[in-house]
Parts: sequence; structure tokens; C-alpha cells
Amino acid sequence: MPRPRSIDVQDVINRHGVSRFQMRIVLLCFLVVAIDGFDTAAIGYIAPALRSQWGVTQAQLAPLFGAGLFGLMIGAFLFGPLSDRVGRKGTLIVTTAFFGLASLASAWSTSIEMLTILRFITGLGLGGAMPNAITLTSEYCPEHRRSFLTMAMFCGFTVGSALGGFAAAHLIADFGWPSVLVIGGVLPLVLVPVLILGLPESARFLVLKQAPAESVAKLLRRIAPAEDLSGAVFTGIAKPKGSPIGQLFQPGLIASTLCLWLTFFMSLLIFYLLSSWLPTIISSAGLSLKEASLVTVMLATGGTVGGLVLGALMDRVNPHVVLGLSYLAAAGFVALIGSATGSVPLLAVAVFGAGFCVAGSQIGINALSASTYPTANRATGVAWANAVGRIGSVVGSMTGASLIGLGLGLPATFGIVAVPALIAAASIALKGRLGTPAPRLAPVLQSP
Repeated sequence: MPRPRSIDVQDVINRHGVSRFQMRIVLLCFLVVAIDGFDTAAIGYIAPALRSQWGVTQAQLAPLFGAGLFGLMIGAFLFGPLSDRVGRKGTLIVTTAFFGLASLASAWSTSIEMLTILRFITGLGLGGAMPNAITLTSEYCPEHRRSFLTMAMFCGFTVGSALGGFAAAHLIADFGWPSVLVIGGVLPLVLVPVLILGLPESARFLVLKQAPAESVAKLLRRIAPAEDLSGAVFTGIAKPKGSPIGQLFQPGLIASTLCLWLTFFMSLLIFYLLSSWLPTIISSAGLSLKEASLVTVMLATGGTVGGLVLGALMDRVNPHVVLGLSYLAAAGFVALIGSATGSVPLLAVAVFGAGFCVAGSQIGINALSASTYPTANRATGVAWANAVGRIGSVVGSMTGASLIGLGLGLPATFGIVAVPALIAAASIALKGRLGTPAPRLAPVLQSP
């Protein structure tokens, strides 16, 4: 009896153009991440209204900002390894429903303490949804388009953040700050049944878990309908040794893991310090609340444009060089913000440039992390890098008040904020030099 043909799943994906099926996956993950971005940024946009309505101080806002981001960190630590064990689709759907319900509940908060607790709970779901969307998208992308498509999908985060700004600028004045959180809760709950019906499980994950070969073939036929997959077994997925967490520290991955963690930490520290405190800082410098919200939107808008531009470059040029140079430029734009508050157009340019380089590069390192790790621990690798980054985001969001309180003046303050961008540039360059490919382990075979 002849041996069944062995087919590498990634080879099938690589040999064909991007199908409508794959674009549907990118779109659905884009929507998840967009709502994630909306909900994550919402608290920064409603902070000035909370100060006005509840009389909270800057010191009281810091724990509120930190609670949601701390929840994001814990959620990423928990749900990444879970996804590597039970699957991408189910984990993504559960976490999306979870943060939708928690955001909706937050709209009925009656005190800063209650809102802080509910933002932490919301963060748990947000922290689990994003890494799974990145992982699922990357596992359906051909390698020569992976950076661009993954980053285009992740641009949903900055699009959602920008929409949060536009929504805040109009909704708060007419309906109050809870309306922003209501929108952030209803949208994911409406999306959940669409995900259940329209989102597939990762074909690579199914191979890893030795699902029936016909289940994998059925998905691959959606990408390559003319491909003969009858009677095949599927290979190309490395069989893991040890837990998904332990694999992050294997000799072939530990240098990349540590460099990614440092880059994520510094990158998210800057981004969340800016996104959390820019509306408050700008409004205290004399701009109206509406002007402050709209200028802050340029941070997310720049990130969207930066993600697309940098993603296209990363598929053509060494991604470590692209991201290293982008973080260097980010330091200059962040420093410029402190000197530009006297001119709204110049301030908008500085904030857009910071978004392009900081948020755009953040999108880039998410795509880079997805390509760094093998299928067996990809969700864990992406999620734990994000989780370590969330520690930076907590630090950034909570140190904003301390930096402002030092009274150094805005130029000196933003000069300090620019330093982590320089560290991120050095870290990503070091990864390019020291990082080694993941070891190729025994392939997983499936019976037809």
C-alpha cells in the first residue's frame, strides 16, 4: 500500500495568493482589535469629563488608568498559554464577549473606585483577545505577505483608538461619559455571533493537535481550491518539547524573547503615557476639551498610517532595521511635543509623527513576534511579549502624573519621555544581531 503524501501546510498557504477566505479572517480579527483599541483608549478620553463631574484629581486618575492596563497584562499572561492548548478561535470569542460585558457594566459605575475595579475586569478580556487575533491572522498569511497583512489587521487597534477620540469629542457633550463605555460594550457583543459563524480555527493549530486530516484539508481548500489534498497527511508544524512557556526560553529563542520583552516594555510605556495623559496635558495648556481630544486622535491616526507603511517595508527590508530606525525617529517626535503646545498645527504634526513611529512600530513588533515563534507556542510568545509590554503601559500611565508634578516644564518632561524610544531602538537592533531561528523539531504527522 503506497504511503500517503505529506504536505506542508505553510507551503500550501505560501504557494497561493491571498484568498477571500483569508481576507475574511483578517477583517474579522481587524474588527476585534479595533473594538479592543476603542475600549482601551476610552478611559483616557473620558478622564477630563470624570475630573469635571466627579471632581477627581490627577492622582486619583492614575490608579484608574493603571487598573485597566494591569488587567490587560494579567489577561495576556493567562490567555496566551490557554490558546496554545485549546485553540485560537474559542479563546478569541470568549475573551471578546468577556470584555464587552465588562465594558457595558463600567458605564453604570457610581464612583471612581467602582469604575477602577470594572476597568481591571475589562482589561482581562482585552488582554486575551488581542494576542489571539494576531496569532490567528499570522497563521493564515503567506510568509511573503505576513508582516503587511498582520500589521494591516492590527491597525484596527489604532483605528479603534481614533474612533474613541471622535466618539468622545461628540458623545460626551451630548450624552455624558458613560455613553462611550456603552458603545465599547455593545460593539463586541454584537460581533461575537459573527465570529462564531465566520471565524475558522487555525489550520496550523489543527495540525499541531493532530486533528483529522480532512478537517485541515477542508480549510486549505478554501485557500487553494484547485490543490489536490486527497489522502494527504499534513506536516511542517514543529512538535513541542515542554510547556509553551518553557519553550520561550529554549536556546534558539531566549535572546529573541528577552529583546522583544524589553522593546515591548519601552514601546508601550511611551504609547500609554501619551494616550492616557495627552488630553489632560493639552487641555491644561489652554486648548479646549474638544481640541485636546482631536489632537490626541492624531496619535492613533499616525499609528494607523505608520503600521501600513512600516508593514510594507518589513516584508521587503530587514524588519529589525526598519523598526530600529522608526524608534529613533519616535524619540525626536516625542521630544518635539513638549515644545509645540503653543501651535496647534505643529502640535498635531508632532503627535502624528509620534503615533507613526511609536504606535506604528508597536504594530510592527507584534507582527515580528508572531513570526519569531513557532506554532506550538506562538500565542504564548505573542501574548507574553504583550503582557510584559503591559507592565510598561502600567508604568507609563501611572507615571504621567508624577512627571507633570515634578514641574520641569513640558520640553524637559517630553525629553524624558523620549528616552524609552531610544532604548527600544537599541533593543530591537540587538535582537536582529543576537536572535536565532527557533529550532526545527520533529514534524507532526496526521493520518488521513
